[in-house]
Amino acid sequence: MRILVVEDDSKIASFVVNGLKQSGYAVDHAVDGDDGLARSQTIAYDLLVVDVMLPKLDGLSLVRQLRSSGVPVPVLILSAKATVDDRVKGLQSGGDDYLTKPFAFSELLARIQALIRRATQAPEPTRIAIGDLKLDLLTREVHRGAELVELQPREFGLLEYMMRHPNRPVTKTMILEHIFDYSFDPQTNVVDVLVHRLRAKVDKDHTLIHTIRGVGYVLRPA
Repeated sequence: MRILVVEDDSKIASFVVNGLKQSGYAVDHAVDGDDGLARSQTIAYDLLVVDVMLPKLDGLSLVRQLRSSGVPVPVLILSAKATVDDRVKGLQSGGDDYLTKPFAFSELLARIQALIRRATQAPEPTRIAIGDLKLDLLTREVHRGAELVELQPREFGLLEYMMRHPNRPVTKTMILEHIFDYSFDPQTNVVDVLVHRLRAKVDKDHTLIHTIRGVGYVLRPA
């Protein structure tokens, strides 16, 4: 899952970006509204986190322009303004949720997970299951049968992405866009290494994750 954080406060941006990366998301950061709008109109993000008070273009104007151009990406608005009127304005501008500063990262993460579940229409509110493979989006636990599988954040992110798209081939480029930052060179073998690590943990019998030569990978129920 790929998220864009549009926030000009360096401390808050670092707090949010690093926390989301540690939670397994690929994260980009824009420091002003113009950059945030340009990125969100050209890159297929899964969610935006947008501050209200931004240089060049304020957050609410960014969201309104995004909606007027037909981009349906979920938007979580961040603001120091906590009045009812401010929250109403944020939602009426096209935001999907509104979180006031200061906030706990756990609440931010829970709201992001809820917005992504709603947007992707996950079959269950908090869990995804493919055969005997089960992934809990809240506890971030993974089970294969009765076995608890310990995954690193990017391994969890890749598994979640593939489980949300069962029987659908995913290319290396798609995995790079949704799991890694753009600082990664697409010519490297980071995707192959990540898939290999994930297979070693959740697919020891080689019945779930299959390689499609020249295309990428697909997760099929056993």
